[in-house]
Amino acid sequence: QAHLIESGGGLVQAGASLRLSCAASGLPFSDYTMAWFRRAPGKEREFVAAIGRSEEFTTYGASVKGRFSISRENAKNTVHLQMDNLNPEDTAVYFCAARGSMYLDPRPILYDYWGQGTQVTVSS
Repeated sequence: QAHLIESGGGLVQAGASLRLSCAASGLPFSDYTMAWFRRAPGKEREFVAAIGRSEEFTTYGASVKGRFSISRENAKNTVHLQMDNLNPEDTAVYFCAARGSMYLDPRPILYDYWGQGTQVTVSS
């Protein structure tokens, strides 16, 4: 059984940075595309970023491009999301997801496994 566990969320002020991590177990991590999604109160789940099996390919949602960076450490079965210049609109629960495919895709329905999420709150 695969498990994804997010960490690193918290309460920060606008302009600050946070680094989220997601530790995976129970799956061949290096065979999976990894992604981050988020859900703000009252809003639909939103694609944040995805990274291919190696770090060669990444893609980002329009609202975070240029501020967030996704990376992975296959030797540690971990994916990270570096979030810089945070603003209150980034407040959400952030979820890690895994997809057993080489293709990066922003559609959450295509992802096989999900973590429980970590809360990120940005105050103005």
